[in-house]
Amino acid sequence: MRGLGELEAAVMDVLWHAREPLKVRQVLERLDTGKQLAYTTVLTVLDNLHRKDWVSRELEGKAYWYQPTISRVEAATNAVRDVLAASGDPEAALLHFAQSATTEESAVLRRAFRRKAAGK
Repeated sequence: MRGLGELEAAVMDVLWHAREPLKVRQVLERLDTGKQLAYTTVLTVLDNLHRKDWVSRELEGKAYWYQPTISRVEAATNAVRDVLAASGDPEAALLHFAQSATTEESAVLRRAFRRKAAGK
């Protein structure tokens, strides 16, 4: 995701897949980065994500439970908006994307616009 480092994105993936709050140890056990990570590394990443408002946390005893503050879809939407805003010409960027879209991407766009027009 835009604005996240590689490890931050991996941690967010774990939290999005969990669908329930997790402790640091649980996140560490579920991470599949190909590297052996220290507990404190994951703790630091979660603290950074909390500071960036990507996750919320709740203290229970001596440990925090972490969960995402936004869904994966909301994060992707925000990333697309950021890219468009940074393009300097959002209309041209969207037009270029539409013109270069694959058949599958075009079908997805058509369905999305139909749903929006239908008020869904």
